[in-house]
Amino acid sequence: MPVGPYYCDFLCRAESIVIEIDGASHDSREEHDKHRTRYLESRGLTVLRFTNEDVLGNIEGVLQKIEIACRAHPQPLPQAGGAQ
Repeated sequence: MPVGPYYCDFLCRAESIVIEIDGASHDSREEHDKHRTRYLESRGLTVLRFTNEDVLGNIEGVLQKIEIACRAHPQPLPQAGGAQ
């Protein structure tokens, strides 16, 4: 998903959360990734980073962290009559 000059692996606009799955290509791009994260956070997004190993070997832990992040961004209740 595009956000400014960057493409995010996954983006949930409703929760303002970006999920990045980092493989070996990110090993030598630490400064680039830090800059990218700062940019995304400056746009009000929470960035969650997981390694391929996290996703493949501990999906329950990954999902739990995503759930916790979603709970930290409570959405306002809709107004009466369905208008928002």
